[in-house]
Amino acid sequence: MKHPDSNPDHRKVLDLRRRHSLREVADLTGMPIGTVKTICSRSGAFRDNLAHRQLFSLPPIQVSESTALTVPTLPPQEAVTGDKELDAVLWLREVIKTGQAELIGKAMVAAKRIQTPLKDLEDRYMKHLVSKNPGNWTVMFATFGFADLEGLAGKSADKLSRQHEALSRFGSVDALFSDTPAERFCIDAMKGLKRKGDFGDYDEAQVDARFKARPDLAPNTLSDCLHELAYWSNLYTLRNSHDLGDPGPQASAREDFAFRCLAQIRPRTKPEAVAVLRYLESSERLDYEHTSAILLNLVGG
Repeated sequence: MKHPDSNPDHRKVLDLRRRHSLREVADLTGMPIGTVKTICSRSGAFRDNLAHRQLFSLPPIQVSESTALTVPTLPPQEAVTGDKELDAVLWLREVIKTGQAELIGKAMVAAKRIQTPLKDLEDRYMKHLVSKNPGNWTVMFATFGFADLEGLAGKSADKLSRQHEALSRFGSVDALFSDTPAERFCIDAMKGLKRKGDFGDYDEAQVDARFKARPDLAPNTLSDCLHELAYWSNLYTLRNSHDLGDPGPQASAREDFAFRCLAQIRPRTKPEAVAVLRYLESSERLDYEHTSAILLNLVGG
């Protein structure tokens, strides 16, 4: 039996289905809606692409690998400003930055023993930096959040947790920053394509053509798109836990391609459409260039 895609009429149905509902495709082609459903079902084109899912997945967690992280020692106390209270807070901040729950707990208890309100110490620290760096107003940025030890504690604990996860998945920092199979795929697919200027973007149409030329590894569904976008976000988050991790231009182009696909692939179900909307909200992408087209796609526009 021939694959459904080998029949020109079937290819037309599949192409239309990517932009129209089943009823609309039936009306446009003159085929019974049952036939349209059968063609789409047999093609597999509207089922999640398992090969795509496998490529855009992080390595599984190997618990034993997390032992690569050593427990940090207590930071040394230093006279940084000469102001005992300021130096005490600066030291407590370094203790909190270890991310270790036990050390953070002790630091928070010690902070309560400081009699001067932390907000007043923040102002005092700003004046100290300004006096030591006359004319350099940017030093004030170093004081932002100085008094928010609880916020620092939360961020530090989260960062340490992500560092553990990164090493649990990749085994080492070197492996974490090596190109993943997905990144190598992107580099290969984009080979020879020129960017706009030395640090500019790729042409969107050319990018789309390159990745659509590999339909075996393209997202078939909106769920596939969300899966891939989550992959890129999680990969960058794990790398950023080690203070590096800007994506390469080819990976950025692929992530943008996956985002644009949200405007091109019809939702299969209402929950799938809702999942895309929630993604746009949670990722703060409601004001992105292609978001209007995505929203129109979700409501059948």
